[in-house]
Amino acid sequence: MTIRDALSWAENELREIPDPRLDGEYLLAHILQMQRLPMLLDKMRPLADAQWADFQALVARRKGREPLQWILGEQPFMGFSFKTDHRALIPRNDTEAVCEAALERIRPGMQVLDLCCGTGAIGIAIKKLRPGAQVTLSDLSGDALSLAKENAAALQADVRILQGDLFQPVGHEKFHLIVSNPPYIPDDLRGKLQQEVNREPEMALFGGRDGLDFYRRIASEAPGHLHQGGWLVLECGDDQPGRIAALLAAEFEAIDWIYDMNGHPRGVSARLR
Repeated sequence: MTIRDALSWAENELREIPDPRLDGEYLLAHILQMQRLPMLLDKMRPLADAQWADFQALVARRKGREPLQWILGEQPFMGFSFKTDHRALIPRNDTEAVCEAALERIRPGMQVLDLCCGTGAIGIAIKKLRPGAQVTLSDLSGDALSLAKENAAALQADVRILQGDLFQPVGHEKFHLIVSNPPYIPDDLRGKLQQEVNREPEMALFGGRDGLDFYRRIASEAPGHLHQGGWLVLECGDDQPGRIAALLAAEFEAIDWIYDMNGHPRGVSARLR
């Protein structure tokens, strides 16, 4: 069994998932402990029996619609590798646009809050790329925070991690920038999402009847936790920026859309009046 043969077999086995060829390549590269592209340049290399058996096992997991990132155990984000598993939402590439919008507004010494931090990807990436910032991560989920702590330790990111409901764990503290990727999927889509997404934690996905429950709370509570002129940077669904901007209009100015690499709306930024 060669690399080429194994990849052809996997593509057929995974034909019901969105990217069968690519997923097979990532899984085999993981087994071989190689980068994907160098592996593809060595397609006639034979697999050891143990490697072939291990590859078959991983393909079976992926065929069962276990997220690829869980099988691999990691997901790249902003140039860093984050551990991923069932405890928190998998970091998405589109979220990098939101992180970049936050980074543009951060200066040394600023206090930054990553609200609903999940794996900690946004806050930890900010700390790594803006080491002069003081970064706090918070989430209600103890499982998510345990994963965020592991990621912070692995990446040697000196961040503070707190547990609680939205702003509750920070008391009366104020920040220069608050960034958040809160749950924003409408409740009526429960069970109707891509099978892989349906396996992620529900509390990280669903945001009430119209998906905006957390944005209403953030719009109401964030002004009390921002310094004058402080920034709020929020991820959202591509059909939500206008409604979120309306929620922010009473207390915020310089409201702007954030777009992902494909030109789709991915978030909103705003400055406290």
